[in-house]
Amino acid sequence: MDSCVALILLSSTISFTTAVSVRLVDGGSRCEGRVEVYRDDQWGTVCGYDWDMTDAAVVCRELDCGEAQNIPQFGPGSGPILMGLVQCRGSESTLNSCDFYSYYEQYCTSHDQDAGVTCSGLISRFADGPHLCSGRVEVLRGGTWSTVCDAGFDQMDAEVVCRELGCGLSHSGSAGEWL
Repeated sequence: MDSCVALILLSSTISFTTAVSVRLVDGGSRCEGRVEVYRDDQWGTVCGYDWDMTDAAVVCRELDCGEAQNIPQFGPGSGPILMGLVQCRGSESTLNSCDFYSYYEQYCTSHDQDAGVTCSGLISRFADGPHLCSGRVEVLRGGTWSTVCDAGFDQMDAEVVCRELGCGLSHSGSAGEWL
């Protein structure tokens, strides 16, 4: 059985505060599913006509879900179709920052083409360790890898990271110490 060694170094605390404007529903995890957006005080779907990997990459980045893997459909949604003919350039930080058309009804008259995405889900990693399952814990936030402050980081946190990275059981070490 593999073991996971988590090295935690002191660094600045990372603040995670963002307004929810996109979510993924009806997938197998928080990083896959039908794309829904919050606009005009309501949740609705995104028309999948002309939906591509560039658009999907923006959603994955906005949700801190790693890289876009593919763009399957996750069944029809309900409610209004709030975005259509989305055209992201790839550098946007949110889907609401992408260009889209308001008059797309000729392409999306029903929910049978609702957009979907499967993201890699990779939002943490080990850095500078002697092997893949040990090192300093880093998280992906806004396209940049940052270290995690060890204040309050405990065995349960280490287990989550190890499970996410497929590294088995966790054995935490103190700052600066390799196990």
